[in-house]
Amino acid sequence: MNKEIKEPVKELPKEPAQEPAKEPAEKRPGLIQQLTGSAGKQPPPKKGKDGEKVKSIGLFASISTQDEINFARHLSIVIKAGIPLYQGLAVIEPQTESPTLKKIIGQLISDVGNGRFLADGLARYESVFGPFFVNIVRVGEASGTLSQNLMYLADELRKSRELSSKVRSAMVYPMVIFAATIGMVGFLTFFIFPKLLPALRGLNVALPASTLALIAIVNFLKAYGIVVLVAAAAIAIAVKLLIQKVKPVRYAIDRMILFIPVLSALSMNLNVVNFTRVFGLLLKSGMRIVEAVRITAHTSNNLVYERALLEAAESVQKGGQLADYLTTHKSIFPQLLSGMVKIGEDTGSLEDNLAYLSSYFEEEVDMKLHTLTSLLEPIMLLLMGGMVGFVAISIITPIYSIAQGIS
Repeated sequence: MNKEIKEPVKELPKEPAQEPAKEPAEKRPGLIQQLTGSAGKQPPPKKGKDGEKVKSIGLFASISTQDEINFARHLSIVIKAGIPLYQGLAVIEPQTESPTLKKIIGQLISDVGNGRFLADGLARYESVFGPFFVNIVRVGEASGTLSQNLMYLADELRKSRELSSKVRSAMVYPMVIFAATIGMVGFLTFFIFPKLLPALRGLNVALPASTLALIAIVNFLKAYGIVVLVAAAAIAIAVKLLIQKVKPVRYAIDRMILFIPVLSALSMNLNVVNFTRVFGLLLKSGMRIVEAVRITAHTSNNLVYERALLEAAESVQKGGQLADYLTTHKSIFPQLLSGMVKIGEDTGSLEDNLAYLSSYFEEEVDMKLHTLTSLLEPIMLLLMGGMVGFVAISIITPIYSIAQGIS
């Protein structure tokens, strides 16, 4: 839920007619300090390469998507109301809950007060906001549509967050089933079975193969369980770092996903939704098509699409049409996309066509997610039944054999 800006707009302090003789100008708090009430309260921050003071936010600092949405929307409102940019930032800063974002806004107040563009200030923290956010602001400042662009940006971030939430929500049920399966199997294997094992061995009967296999698994995990857990965690971390840091590995995985049934269609639709939304918004904000395609490429989480869009930008820069490039890469760009982009380029309605395509492919994502969850549910239930059934049979079979021998 967006936060309402409750603090009243502060009026600019009036400069006195004459400066006091006992207080040199360089010692008096500046205008920005008067607005934020921060004069003399903070230690001098670090200096950047250009000698200007820059606040440090930490190496792994980040802010949530909701904080980005609130910041863009609130700043759009205060600019639309006619408030000077630095004063609007000073109004937003104390109402910001995120400590990281509060530090960033404090630095932006200083940058804007010193004559910098807002986009240049945000570029210091591109690792936090991303190139998409920074360039939307840059285009808005250049074209005089900053308030409008910030509102477009907030709406786009909201849609992107909702789409990510749908994907995560679709995975909740399978993960719950998997966790329940592991818990039930672990309870039967490590709490129930060990209590029955001495009795089974004392009867001197031939144990079935499933029971012997379960005994071997239990003994192995009791002896090397900690080693197995540590090794599994180390392998998982190593694989994650390998995927994140080594681009050829990540590219190969992204490419492989595009050939897996069901997942390939879902991945394609997700990437096309991201492309049409971001590209359309950049064009709507007044950016040239070549630069818009390049920035859109860098917002993609899939390296296959990032590389393809960078190649598309080069093709357009050399005089080609974007639709022509998309048409030659049908394996990752649907024919509907290339066809609608072609019509948009020929008729000058590319922005409207991209808006339609983003809505259409988002509906396709919903359908693919429903299909994926429909396939995963029976698979997870079969897996759960198989694991629990194996443990149950391993426990019940020798007991049944003993009961038959006694009778």
